[in-house]
Amino acid sequence: MNHLVRLVAYLKPYRLHVIGAVVCGGVTALLAAAHAWLVKPVLDRLFIEKDPVMLVVIPVAIFGIALLKGLSGYAHTYLVRFVGTRIIEEIQNQLYRHVILLPIRYHAKNTTGGLISHIFYDTHMMQAAFSSVIKDLVQQSLTLVALTGVLFYQNAALAGIALLGVPLLIWPLVRFGKRLKRLAQGTQEQAGNIMSVLQETLAHVRVVKAFGQEAFEAHRFQEQNRHFYRKVIRAMSISEVSRPLIETISSLGIAGIIWYGGGQIFAGAMTPGEFFSFMAATMMMYGPVKGLSAAGHLLQQAAAAAERIFATLDTPSEPMCDSGVRVISTLSGAVTFQNVSFGYDKTGPRVLSDICLSVAPGDTLALVGHSGAGKSTLVNLIPRFYEADAGEICMDGIPIRKITLASLRNQIGIVSQEVALFDATIRRNIAYGCPGATDAQVEAAAEAAYAHLFIGKMARGYDTLLEKGGSNLSGGERQRLAIARAILKNPPLLILDEATSALDTESEFIVRKAIMNLVKNRTTFVIAHRLSTIVRATCIVVMDQGRIVEMGRHEDLMRREGCYRKIYQMQFKDDIAYRQDAG
Repeated sequence: MNHLVRLVAYLKPYRLHVIGAVVCGGVTALLAAAHAWLVKPVLDRLFIEKDPVMLVVIPVAIFGIALLKGLSGYAHTYLVRFVGTRIIEEIQNQLYRHVILLPIRYHAKNTTGGLISHIFYDTHMMQAAFSSVIKDLVQQSLTLVALTGVLFYQNAALAGIALLGVPLLIWPLVRFGKRLKRLAQGTQEQAGNIMSVLQETLAHVRVVKAFGQEAFEAHRFQEQNRHFYRKVIRAMSISEVSRPLIETISSLGIAGIIWYGGGQIFAGAMTPGEFFSFMAATMMMYGPVKGLSAAGHLLQQAAAAAERIFATLDTPSEPMCDSGVRVISTLSGAVTFQNVSFGYDKTGPRVLSDICLSVAPGDTLALVGHSGAGKSTLVNLIPRFYEADAGEICMDGIPIRKITLASLRNQIGIVSQEVALFDATIRRNIAYGCPGATDAQVEAAAEAAYAHLFIGKMARGYDTLLEKGGSNLSGGERQRLAIARAILKNPPLLILDEATSALDTESEFIVRKAIMNLVKNRTTFVIAHRLSTIVRATCIVVMDQGRIVEMGRHEDLMRREGCYRKIYQMQFKDDIAYRQDAG
């Protein structure tokens, strides 16, 4: 109920629409009751007394009531759905804004498909609630009240008999509602699993095809889909069983009305018109009861969806957790690590232990080590993708914890092995971090990254629309666009994470030239698989199991009988063997 109360708060900007919907729903309810009341004069005044005036009045009244009821019903439905759609739009926007502000740690633990399911599937369930539940709760409840008034107006004793079955109608609503909520939660979680399979498979469709795993992936999706629809069918069976129960229980009231009302007619205490008017009102009541039952089931599903959505919205975002208060506009690029330690799991092993480093402005520091040594983790601490568990990282002597995230990351450029390109033009991709950049600035950055030439050969040049992930470009071309993006941003500190490891020799040569333009006068952290690319680094740091085991320039490290020399010689031998095999 707390989540549903939070949902009601979204109605505040649309209170006039809600008031209008309630008024129109009330008018519709009263007109529905008027239809039931008209049965009495139709039978008594028209068919029994044969009043000629009623022959004109009653048809006109029926048509007028139907017309007004249709107009008010349309206005009620439109206003409710308008408000519901607007609210869901607002929740989706709020949810998306919040999700992209959540820390990297949260995204690492939650699948992309699950988050997509939150934004679309869960909000869709809530939209059904706003569009149908609010409509039914208002209109059907008011209709029920109006028809109940007609019953008591016609015959209070008979109305009491008709309403004897109401307590029995509440039981299936409560009983099945709880089960539906549990099933709705399971269904929504399973929808997230399906989204995850879809996102994962389609994102790696080349790998799927290369290894001939289409049948396996189809089977995996089929299994997840089967679990999903099994839950849907179970929820549907519980939802539908309430209808025959309501009809069965309702029949008891109708039987009692016929028995008692028939006796009243025989005794002359009730006219046939009054009896059939009462019966019409009674029969019309079961429609709103069914509507409220369906609304209750949708309300349970919406409650389950709201619970998941608000759990995500209540997760603290990066700005909410940001301890930084100092805004920086420029940095020289000096970086120090003072006894820094870190672990992805607070109770698990340390990934980094007692890291001490000092990098002067404009220097290039290369990180070397076997896979899992902690190189990427170390550089991920600089833009505060993760927070260090112990120790301090400082930029220009300022602890980065005290610098606001936005201003800190504005001082850092990142070029990684996996280039992130969006389904937009080349110009838009280069200017992604600088949306206000001019065409001349974009082209100058592309020239510095050695990308201008291949862009110029394209039919639409910088206005060429990239396909998914830049699939219409080569690996070297994608990498040069990423470098152009970093050059345009012009940050004082740069992180290169395996930026050339996936390229062929020719592409690597061009990208290296682009990188040389990029790193000029910048403090640079380089993670490189090929040691030949970092021999000119100001300092090389060798890492092993989260610790620094060696540090120095290439020549100094080669003179030692240490880890770096062994890695370098092993890689040199592998390169010679590769060339001999290729020859």
